[in-house]
Amino acid sequence: MTVWDDLVGQDRVQKQLAAAARDADALVTANSAGEPVPPGSRMTHAWLFTGPPGSGRSTAARAFAAALQCTSPDRALGGEPGCGFCDGCHTSLIGTHADVDVIRTDLLSIGVKETRELVRRAQLSPAVGRWQVIVMEDADRLTEGAGNVLLKAVEEPAPRTVWLLCAPSLEDVLPTIRSRCRHLTLRTPPVEAVADVLIRRDGIDPERAAAAARATQGHIGRARRLATDERARARRAAVLKLPLRVHDVGGCLKAAQELIDTATDDAKQVAEEVDVKETEDMKAALGAVAGGRMPRGTAGVMKELEDKQKRRKTRTQRDSLDLALTDLTGFYRDVLALQLGSQIALSNTDVRDALERIAESSGPERTLRRIEAVIACRQALDRNVSPLLAVEAMTMALRAG
Repeated sequence: MTVWDDLVGQDRVQKQLAAAARDADALVTANSAGEPVPPGSRMTHAWLFTGPPGSGRSTAARAFAAALQCTSPDRALGGEPGCGFCDGCHTSLIGTHADVDVIRTDLLSIGVKETRELVRRAQLSPAVGRWQVIVMEDADRLTEGAGNVLLKAVEEPAPRTVWLLCAPSLEDVLPTIRSRCRHLTLRTPPVEAVADVLIRRDGIDPERAAAAARATQGHIGRARRLATDERARARRAAVLKLPLRVHDVGGCLKAAQELIDTATDDAKQVAEEVDVKETEDMKAALGAVAGGRMPRGTAGVMKELEDKQKRRKTRTQRDSLDLALTDLTGFYRDVLALQLGSQIALSNTDVRDALERIAESSGPERTLRRIEAVIACRQALDRNVSPLLAVEAMTMALRAG
């Protein structure tokens, strides 16, 4: 099992990364001092992985990081970097390699302070590995100030440092940063490939794996969650009933409130799992005395932690809402396919009766307007419009058609 096995349906990208890993291996082997990459090499110091959600951007970046750190003795005999079994590959993939930093955020953005600390670490030489690798899974969440801080590090990298940035599209990254990166575009994996990996790697029943892959339209992470989490399946089923509940104003407002309540419950669940332990650990680190009383001068630190937890709760709620809106978009896409007599495979075959009812009671023009209403709701949430107001406006637009 090589490091590329989890990279589903991305043969072209895999070949490019494997070639770059070979050139990187040859460079390190030939010159341990880390001189600049010679002309014509397929290896470079900064990469930008883009592609739709679920395409495997971060999976590709982590696989490449593992290949760069591969220490397999087979390489000396002509073997490919990225064996998947050596200590360098294994620790890189599970996140414990000393020279591979995987940066992801559960907040709405990545700020200047965090980026400066990251840039400082990136200037260090590798401690045990062949390269210092920084994987930033949410490069699109960099604030403008943080992006400018990162730009300096990308422009003038340390000799053995490699930046692997991930974002949904080129437009989500500052032009000055993306112009200094080698760009790789990933595609949405085929449904059959996603189902196969769920069966092969996760041991999921073939029928359930196929249904999950089809329902999520090739999104690997969501497909795995849908196939393994009963709560996720129940939430999706409730969302797909919404189009049948917006016949009157009362139904619209009730459906909107239930969507918000579900997203709020998700955020609360995450808070219960993470916030309490995080707060107790912080208090212990700051030297809280018996009774929970904090030492003087620590109020600012605790306030900063509370603000971070509040931002994380906001993002969790937004992510839950976005998932529901994605499911709604897929529902109306299937309705449109039925109305136009398209031969494309339906994603939501488990609710075909509902699809046919909506398709028969309206025309393609109304369905397109409903899809536009869902997209407008997502855009409103991105602009920090009140979630309840945005969702209520959407449900009313779905009713009007």
